[in-house]
Amino acid sequence: MNTMLLDSLTAAKVENNLPSANSLGMLADFFDALSDVTRLKIVSALAVSTMCVTDLSRLTAINQTTVSHQLRILKSARIVDSTRQGKVLFYSLKEGEIPRIMSAAVGAVMND
Repeated sequence: MNTMLLDSLTAAKVENNLPSANSLGMLADFFDALSDVTRLKIVSALAVSTMCVTDLSRLTAINQTTVSHQLRILKSARIVDSTRQGKVLFYSLKEGEIPRIMSAAVGAVMND
């Protein structure tokens, strides 16, 4: 039996608002990148200030190799950006919605 309980207008609205397969893949990558405690710690630190790997490592108590590895994952997921000043790379959260998303997520889990 293939009968839907939703009315046709609601069903059409759902169908029209489903993300494309490509968008769903990008969303999965985004949330996968944020599913690691170490990466969340780094993102939380970058929500406060732009930093280099050395400062991130020291302030988060994570070794530099791990910080660098996790930053590559976050960068490939388009969560962080980097800018070079001389020999030093500085990392920051990507401009736009990322800081707002992180703030909303923290608010959602802290309101229990």
